[in-house]
This record gives sequence, structure tokens and C-alpha cells, in this order.
Amino acid sequence: MSGCCGPSAVEIERFAPRTGLPVVVIGAGPVGLAAAAHLAERGLDFLVLEAGEQAGASIVQWGHVRLFSPWKYDIDAAARRLLEATGWTAPDPDWLPTGAELISGYLAPLAGLFGDRLRTGVRVTAISRLGYDRVRTNGREDVPFVLRLDTGEELQAGAVIDASGTWTEPNVLGAAGLPAYGESDVADLVAHALPDVLGADRATYEGRHTLVVGAGHSAATTLIALARLDDAQITWAIRAGSATRAYGGGDADALPARGALGTRLHELVTSGRVRLLTGFFTHTLAKDGEQVRVVSRDPSGFEQSVTVDRIVSATGYRPDHSIASELRLDLDPILGSTRALAPLIDPNRHSCGTVPAHGVDELSHPEPGYYAVGVKSYGRAPTFLLATGYEQARSVVAALAGDWEAARDVRLELPETGVCSSSLAEAQEQRVGLATGVGGGLLATPLPLVTVSSGGGCCG
Repeated sequence: MSGCCGPSAVEIERFAPRTGLPVVVIGAGPVGLAAAAHLAERGLDFLVLEAGEQAGASIVQWGHVRLFSPWKYDIDAAARRLLEATGWTAPDPDWLPTGAELISGYLAPLAGLFGDRLRTGVRVTAISRLGYDRVRTNGREDVPFVLRLDTGEELQAGAVIDASGTWTEPNVLGAAGLPAYGESDVADLVAHALPDVLGADRATYEGRHTLVVGAGHSAATTLIALARLDDAQITWAIRAGSATRAYGGGDADALPARGALGTRLHELVTSGRVRLLTGFFTHTLAKDGEQVRVVSRDPSGFEQSVTVDRIVSATGYRPDHSIASELRLDLDPILGSTRALAPLIDPNRHSCGTVPAHGVDELSHPEPGYYAVGVKSYGRAPTFLLATGYEQARSVVAALAGDWEAARDVRLELPETGVCSSSLAEAQEQRVGLATGVGGGLLATPLPLVTVSSGGGCCG
């Protein structure tokens, strides 16, 4: 059956975790901890494994960055209920938190509720079925999952929720999706997205010429920060022939803080403070003394180049499915999400203007009981919403609890008129700086209440 944006979600086999074994959640970021909160509410045994040394370890690396969406859209409903039962008071619902504030005001207190059910400093290196490789079928769904850890341990699980994210898997600089020639040779001069230009990393960029590669909000954030260094020279390179899309909706954006970001960047380019290189397809990088020469070769063979001191690669991220290579995954060949989810999130094909709410049906693989949620579930699509990740977690956990009615009652409720006021965004910017939108800011077009079922279309 096909919907308006591609295949509709198909009916999946109802799966129940094996009695006596925990549901293992991989990753203690916002969506992983939301999954844990829903598991706790439903009385399901669980264990959260986090590769970093604390909850929200990846967020620590962009802790200086401010989100687009205010607190009222950054807190999962089950997590809120668990926290409020302990006397926790939610932050100002209209405040736009930084990554550091997201951790201190929400993720750290939430993680503290789970005690020894949360293990940090533990990385999952592989997932399989006990005694079953990917080829064996008969009885497969009746045996536990096996997770190997970098500590040498091997754990068994009744189900696996993979919320490990994509932060540690940035895309390469090469325009074809392959590393540019010489990319590894200049790694010491390349930083990945969102360095702390005005804080801890200031000395790296002050008085230097920096090339920022990428057309998303992370690139815009870095460019604006660099422009505040009086003696910094700034070049911005994008593959597109125009930066119009990167400038966004401006005053029409339902998130004024994000609209202001695009407007500010446009002003920097038109004033000449930021030099824009369009049609730039990074092909070769080579050291030139203490600098690096970056050569673009477009599909026609035309070359252009720029020589700089530093490069910031804001080219996006991709999922790493290698730990699940012995599981039966049905991945979309373009995005690396599930095939059912891909038509709903693919920025090349999605015609609905928004990402519909979705849940267990769209996230299911032929391997019953394994689900990737959060930004990892989106593969290479840049359209992830934090609020949608919370709904994914709720739906998957409801299914694991056997509450399929709740699991398939998938919805996302946002105001019809946007999510924050212009005056709030402007006042907060004057006090603490421009917001950026890392960590799943909300869409420019307000998302209506959407219910997705296995028999319906993708747009409502």
C-alpha cells in the first residue's frame, strides 16, 4: 500500500520482551532518557548504557550553544512526571536553554533518578541474538539479544532501544560523501561543527582566516560567532549556487530566534564581513606552510580554491549501524533510516512541509524488539525534532509494554501560531546571545496535530 509520500507503514508482528531480561537503552541523551522514563512509568525493567562519562555527554561539547525551542518543548512528558514527583521545579517554560542548561536543569536530575540502572563510560560494540547470527531464522525471536561492551562484558536484553545519536559520526568534507583528497593529512586544522569560538576556542580563531563549510544552522552559528572577532577573516563555502535556503524564513519563521539567525547571516554576507563561495565542492586539501589550501572541483570540472588557517566542517552527520550488523535491519538506501520512515523525513522528497508524528510502526525492523530512536532514527536526514524523538520513545515503550493502542495513537501537539514570541527571543538575545537551534529545534512551519496509522497517508 502506498501513501502520498511513499509506502505506508506495514502491520508489524507484535513483540514482547522476554520475561526477566531488561530493555537496554543505548545512549543517555534526551531521547534515551525519555525512553527510560517511559519504561520506568510502565514498570518495565531497563538498563541505560552511556559511552560518555555523564548523561548528555555529546551535549557537553556544544554546551555553549542555545536552542531555538523554549523549555516547554524540551522536556519529555513522562520525564516531567517523574521529576515533579521528587519536588523538582521545571525551568521557565519560555526560556531558550543552552546545551549546558539543558543538562543541569533537566538531564542531570533525570539521570539521577535512575541510580544503577544508568551506567556511564560503557560503550556498546556489537549487538546480536544469543547463539544466532543474522542468517539463522527458526526460533530467532525467542532468544535474547546479546550486547558486547568495550569493557569485555556481554549482556542479555529482552529488547534494545538504540538512542546513541550521530554526534560522533560527522560527515566528511568531501563533496561526494567521500573524504576529500588529503583530508586526513590536515585533520589538526579542521574542527567539527560548533566550536566555542567566543569562549574556550577563541585563541584558535582570533586573528586567523577560517573557512566554514556547510549550509545549515550549525554553520550559521559559527559564522556569526566568528564575525564578533574583530580581527578574524571569514570565508563560507556551500555547494549550492545561492545561500537563500540557508538564510531561512527571516521574520516569517515561527521560531523568531532561528529567523534572526538567518537574517543576521545575510547581513554579514551582503556587508562583506563574510565572504561567500557558492558552487564549492570540496575535492582536495593540502598543507601550505602553516595553512591549508582547499580546492573545489565542481561536477563540470571547474576548480576554485581558498587558502586558510582553520576549517570548521559543519557538513552534518550520519548514523553508524555497524554495531547492529548481525541484526536484520531494513534500512532505506538513501537516508539510512527505516524504509517506512524515510518518505516522511527525506528532505528531497517530502512534500508535506512538516515531519508527521510517527512511532513504533515506522521505526520497526525485521528484527523484532530492536528500535533506533532519536536523531539516529533519521539517518542522514536533517529534519529531526526533539519533540518528535520524545514521541518515538513513548510509542516504542508502549509497544514493548503490550499497549498497542497507545503505541499507535501517535501524535505531536504544538501551537498553531508558533512556539515563542518575537519579544522573548529579542530580549533573551540581548541578555545572553543569539539562539541557534542545535538539539532538535522545531520546524519553521508549525506542526499541526497529526495522527499516523498503518493504513493512512503520510500527511495527516
